[in-house]
Amino acid sequence: MNTGLAALNCYRRPDAEDEHEDAMKNTDNQAGSSSWRRSPATRPALQIPENVWPPYPPPDENELDKAVRLEEEREAKRISDAIDRELESERQALRRERKGEVKLLLLGQSESGKSTMLKNFQIHFAPNALRAESDAWRAVIHLNLVRSVNYILDVLTKPSASPTQTQTGDASPTVPHFTRRLSATPQPNTDLRRFKLALSPLRQVEVILTRHLSADDLPNMSADSESVHARATDVTIRGGHAWRALVRQRQEREGKQHSRYSEGLAGEVENARQIVDACREEIVTMWTSSGVQAALRDEGIVLEDQSGFFLDNAERVTQISYEPTFDDILRARLQTIGVEEHHLIMETGAENGQNWIFYDVGGAKGQRASWVPFFDDVNAIIFLCSTAGFNEVLLEDRSVNRLLDSFNTWKTICASKLLAAVQFILLLNKTDLLDARLKMGVHFSDYVKSFKGENTTEQVIDYLKRKFAAIHHHHSPQPRKLHVHTTCAININTTSAVLMHIRDTILINHLAAMQII
Repeated sequence: MNTGLAALNCYRRPDAEDEHEDAMKNTDNQAGSSSWRRSPATRPALQIPENVWPPYPPPDENELDKAVRLEEEREAKRISDAIDRELESERQALRRERKGEVKLLLLGQSESGKSTMLKNFQIHFAPNALRAESDAWRAVIHLNLVRSVNYILDVLTKPSASPTQTQTGDASPTVPHFTRRLSATPQPNTDLRRFKLALSPLRQVEVILTRHLSADDLPNMSADSESVHARATDVTIRGGHAWRALVRQRQEREGKQHSRYSEGLAGEVENARQIVDACREEIVTMWTSSGVQAALRDEGIVLEDQSGFFLDNAERVTQISYEPTFDDILRARLQTIGVEEHHLIMETGAENGQNWIFYDVGGAKGQRASWVPFFDDVNAIIFLCSTAGFNEVLLEDRSVNRLLDSFNTWKTICASKLLAAVQFILLLNKTDLLDARLKMGVHFSDYVKSFKGENTTEQVIDYLKRKFAAIHHHHSPQPRKLHVHTTCAININTTSAVLMHIRDTILINHLAAMQII
């Protein structure tokens, strides 16, 4: 049966015409039917169904009209069959093309480590492509550094209320510390006024780099802003944003091709780079100042454990000859709004040349609706949970505990019927921060009442594994295997073994789906 015509709900069997004529003759011969014994002029009109293909012949059709009609029907069917074959050919070509691709969706809360894990994949499986992006990552690192400096100067020189939350490695407000402190910050002393004046050119650097990298219109890191709970180092990009034009700038330069846009961009970013280099000595002096360190402690601000923190390496990263290392790129802070699609052409192992597509999505509560369109046709879901989030709340909703929100999000993802046949990989991330907090005396059971074990990293991790596995088992539409790993995404060496296992798992399932194994 012709599928193109059937889709229009207007297909009739080839023998329908003969059946129709026979039915008319039989009806004429029915003795009990008075209506058909009438003269032709008084007979009721034949009810010919509409939207039927081929159309029923008109009552007064002669042999010539019938031959023309049948020829038109055959031509229409030939065209329809050709369209069907072309569509099916395109579908088969698309399936063959997709067989060579691996699609992975990175899910999890904001700041759970999705973008950092993606950079780990690039470091291990596409290092040359990542090195080609060094210009762009240098700009991100400089913006992280400059925002830290400006944030410190704002907080310590403004005689206004200051944030009380400890800026921990995650920089999310902890549950008991998300209200603003009522006491005023100290008045600026002579050293701080000197630092603020000497480092004032960094304000322009922040504006320049933010304009070219960020989704924000202008930076707003003042201490009296409503954004005091945000990271001091945040750089926000929108999905599909052109921040990687800095990469194209290098490629155009190497190819001797210069557009007016790339030349203007290169000039501004190069000026910002020179300003950072000129301010190097003052940045190092400010950060190592005992007065500044004491003031930060008084304010309860700890920046050292944040991703995107580079003040301890200011002497190195501010030099005009600075080239980012892989470790620097891992620690660079870049927050995603919306969806970023990354194509990794694998450079190592048996998958060399294969195209792996990663979808890095924003994890804030208001952005999670954008996840669903990417559920279709993915090979695996990599879900990241920050194990250090047990005593933190969401930046966007400070009434919600981060770990509890991860449990609820995981349950929703597991229960999705769209993902019933998709491979699930769970990464319990930021175990280094979890270990540090537990050793500082923060009790996991104070925030997770169902936990009854000892306050050790091993027992907490074991509890989290069992909890997530139970949710996966009870809410999955059909049985499937769950792969669970513990990670510290900023540690290249410890993450390497996890990535190899993830790669093997994905490849095996991909080959099985292609019916190769």
